[in-house]
Amino acid sequence: MAARLLPSWVWVTGLTAGATVAVVFLAVQADKGPHPTAAAVRPSASASAGAHPSASPAPAKAPDVPAASGTGRRIVYSVGARRVWTVDASDKATRTFTVWPGTVSPDPGTYTISKTLASTTGSDGVQIEHILYFASKSGLSVAFSNAVDGSSPPPAAGKQTSGIRMRTADGAALWTFGTEPDTKVTVVK
Repeated sequence: MAARLLPSWVWVTGLTAGATVAVVFLAVQADKGPHPTAAAVRPSASASAGAHPSASPAPAKAPDVPAASGTGRRIVYSVGARRVWTVDASDKATRTFTVWPGTVSPDPGTYTISKTLASTTGSDGVQIEHILYFASKSGLSVAFSNAVDGSSPPPAAGKQTSGIRMRTADGAALWTFGTEPDTKVTVVK
């Protein structure tokens, strides 16, 4: 008795169903893995009272604003922690995030945003935006900024850079906060 061949549509249907099952299986497995978390300060309990409960664990508490960073509305930059906080007039942190500093860091002290620039090319050749200048050191202007493409490449060997880079969303938030007139920047160790 001769073997019967199956029609091609049966093969195509079987392969498509198998591929669909494999993709669904992988998606379920991926959903069980770790998920990225935002570095921004979480809203208060009263602000999230209407939120739906979540089965995921609570994210780690953001570090407190350094005690010796002054008072009032300001941007706080910790050189050692590589972290920035935006602080409102009531001394409450409204956002905090990590940054990638250049090779030249500003000295501890209090500064005022002296110049803003929407976009330019950084000294490392990367297109940057949301530039907030506030200090100078070793003949370089120190400023907060973010790369337009979101990258933060290391400085070229032997090249001095003074830009303090951050993620794109953090750069946009800092720009909004820092372009208010007379915004202070407190630099701490």
